This record gives sequence, C-alpha cells and structure tokens, in this order.
Amino acid sequence: MVEAHENQPPAVASDEGVVRFASPEASGGAPHIEVPVAYDGILLASFGGPEGQDDVIPFLRNVTRGRGIPDERLEEVAHHYRHFGGVSPINEQNRALKAALEDELARRGIGLPVYWGNRNWAPYLDEAVTDAAASGHTKLIAIATSAYSSFSSCRQYREDFARVLTDTGLAGTVTIDKVRQFFDHPGFVTPFEAGVREAIAGFRADGVAPAAIRVLFSTHSVPTADAQRSGPRDVDWGEGGAYAAQHLAVAERIMTALAEEDAAIADVGWELVYQSRSGPPSQPWLEPDINDVIEGLPDAGVEAIAIVPLGFVSDHMEVLWDLDTEATEAAAGAGIRAVRTPTPGVDPAYVSGLIDLVLERVAGTPASERPHETALGPWFDVCRPACCENVRAGFKPAAAGIAP
Repeated sequence: MVEAHENQPPAVASDEGVVRFASPEASGGAPHIEVPVAYDGILLASFGGPEGQDDVIPFLRNVTRGRGIPDERLEEVAHHYRHFGGVSPINEQNRALKAALEDELARRGIGLPVYWGNRNWAPYLDEAVTDAAASGHTKLIAIATSAYSSFSSCRQYREDFARVLTDTGLAGTVTIDKVRQFFDHPGFVTPFEAGVREAIAGFRADGVAPAAIRVLFSTHSVPTADAQRSGPRDVDWGEGGAYAAQHLAVAERIMTALAEEDAAIADVGWELVYQSRSGPPSQPWLEPDINDVIEGLPDAGVEAIAIVPLGFVSDHMEVLWDLDTEATEAAAGAGIRAVRTPTPGVDPAYVSGLIDLVLERVAGTPASERPHETALGPWFDVCRPACCENVRAGFKPAAAGIAP
C-alpha cells in the first residue's frame, strides 16, 4: 500500500468556486470532503447496451448523438453486437453488480438503496434519478462504472448528472456527488493482480520462462487531444495525460508487487497497450494498438502473453470482441499462447471496495487515511477546474466538480 502523498497532483486554485448540483458539504469545492455527509441513496451510473438485434442501431444512435453519423456507418460497427445476438453483456453485468452491492450493504447493515441508470440505453439515468426522488431519496452519491480520469470515463458522467437534474426539474431538490476515481483503490486493483499472478503461474507451470512471458495491460484508446486534457490542467502528465499516467501507475504497482512475491517475475516484461479505437485515421489516438504489439512479439522472443483488461470493470463488448476475439486471434496468428485475465465484475474485493468508497464519503474520512495503491491517490472527490475537457464539444454544465 502506498502511503506517501508527495507525488499526488496539487489541487488547482479556485477551491472557493461553487460546485453546482452538489451536497452542501461538497459545494465549496474542496478536493477531498473530510466531513460526514448523510447520503440517502446510491446512484449506479453506467454506459448501457442493447439487449436484442432491434436495439443495436437505436443504441448506437444514442452513443453517437450529435455527430450526424448515418445509419449505414453505424451498421459497420454494429457487427460486434450482431455477432453476439445483438446483446451487450453490460446490462446484465450491471444487474449483477447492483445485486452484489445491495447484498454487501445488507451484510454491513447499511440502509442505502441503490438506483441504477445508463447513459445510452434503458434503464436511463433520468428514470433512476426520478425514481430516487419519488421515493424521497434526494441526496445521492454516484458510482460510475469507470475507474479512470478522462472525458468519457468521468466528466461525461458528471455532465449526464447535470443534464438529468436540469431536464427533470429536480435541480435544487436532488443533489449528486460522486465517489473518487478508483483506479488505484485496493478493491479495484486486487482482482487484476490476482489474474496476472495466475496467468504467469500457469505459463511457468507449462515450462515457459519468465523472460518469454509478456503482460499486456490493455485499455480503451481515446483521442490524444482529449487524453492530454484529462486530470488537473496544471500538472504535466505527458502525452497521455492523467488517463495514461493512472493506467501506467497501476500496471507498475501490480508488476512490482508480484516481483516482490517472486523475484523471477521481475524478468516478465509488460507494457500498456490500447484497443477499441474509432474515429478517422487522421485523428491521433493513444497508441500502441494491442494487435500491432502482438504482431511484433515473436521477434522479441515472447512465447506467451497475459492480456489484462485494466481499463474495464466488467466483461462488456470491448472485452468480448476486441480482446477475446480480435486480440486472441492475433496471438494465434503470431503463434503465441494467450490468456485473458478477469475483470473485477462482481469480485468480492471489488464490490466491498465500492461500498468502502461510498462510506469514506459518508464518514468524511480524511484523505490521509484513504486506501490507495499508487502515489497518485487518493484521487479527488470534487473534480478540479477544467479537467477532462471534450475537445470537440468543449465544457458543458457538470456535477461533482468545479466549473468549468
């Protein structure tokens, strides 16, 4: 467990700014809210996905709303969903996660209801927030099913909350805070570490030398210009912004921990790779692509790879298609053994960790006492000004952060 805080990015000035749509305790804009907050409901916010062939194109229209993409082009990417009967696994996974969270809350004797809503498909966030308000639950703490800092994984959810409160007329009645980005919380990291440990042990049991094993930590690629704007703007994160820095820090933590258990694992190579790129070829996105990396591994003497879906909380479409299908096929074509390690899903450590994130806000736990596995954490409760800008659309009103 990392205890030092000297490498944590500094808070951007303007902490005096008011945070819209927030609880009174969070509205002043402090980076970490270290006073108790009496939340009365949990909002589980996710991406959403189609649940049948007839849903696919309407769902993709929702995902790409405002971009003017014709259905003909949407059908070009719809084949990922068509391949699986038009059903994305993400909704069923969220049902399982909601149930697991409710079970963990009941086990601990905590009477907080969980409301679940999606950005792009039913059940929508609008319905979840409206249902919460109708039940008298108006002080919500949100958990988004994404661990890292970027527009699509953090700020867009915060904009969703602001939009929903405005559109439903509940702004001023319902408040929505958000748990900190949990990329380095032990509950999120532990399942990945266990998966990497098991994959390496399996390869070695079959006679593969550690130096011939490579661990590929994979996450969703994003436009480079957006990545550069992730996280607080007064910190030089490098080309990939806070988004890449967070992934790299977690990957390094996992490999360092495993090498401390077994010195031979220090000979296992690893790198951060990207997947699921979309957009025009002229637009720079974070690289290298996982399939390009796999293609070159035989020349580096690699015989086996562990593909670690580090950017994903569950086995949704990008995992099933881009990793279990395309990357696995690329490995077979290169003559390399491949194992895809698990996502957190409903792993007990992950579920318990999410509840711990809620409770640290309920209790107002000091930042110095919050668990984190890298020197970048614990991340902020209230997002700093101008973080995670969408280059194409600019800033829109957002909850759980200081404007813009």
